[in-house]
Amino acid sequence: MSGEQREAVLGHSSATVWFTGLSGSGKSTLAFAIEEALVERGAAAYVLDGDNVRFGLNRDLGFSPEDRTENIRRIGEVCRLFQDAGMIVLTAFISPYRADRDQVRALHPEGRFVEVFVDTPLEVCESRDVKGLYRKARAGEIPEFSGVSAPYEVPTDPEVRVDTSKPLDECVAEVLAYLAL
Repeated sequence: MSGEQREAVLGHSSATVWFTGLSGSGKSTLAFAIEEALVERGAAAYVLDGDNVRFGLNRDLGFSPEDRTENIRRIGEVCRLFQDAGMIVLTAFISPYRADRDQVRALHPEGRFVEVFVDTPLEVCESRDVKGLYRKARAGEIPEFSGVSAPYEVPTDPEVRVDTSKPLDECVAEVLAYLAL
């Protein structure tokens, strides 16, 4: 069975919607809100984030640059399978390296990978930091923290750019408008 046949059964196009941004930018909150909106509209959607990937599939990986690259590679492969199954898979990962995100994009058919840059100001991200990760990173207690002690490479041409310091419903509407769902 082809991906197109699966889409016909499900009644919608499939895609990987890849949310990237700093810690605390609102990637997971936004992804789960969009998942809820999609499911309410009858779409088959699922969120992959650190909680359901880092503690299972990728539990053997740390946060070194090499491990971050392997983490994103594995997630990208899983996303491609979900997308081929006819689903809309939403991811919420910092995914700090442009080359890693480009590699995941290359796994997907043209137009089936949607990069969403959650472009939330650093001060907003830090204010949302309930675990104190930014404070620990700035104190040198976390050596590889994206945006502080490790790089975060901003997307050069994302399909969608959203700032979650705006109301969540506005952000959801922006992404859904792009997806035309």
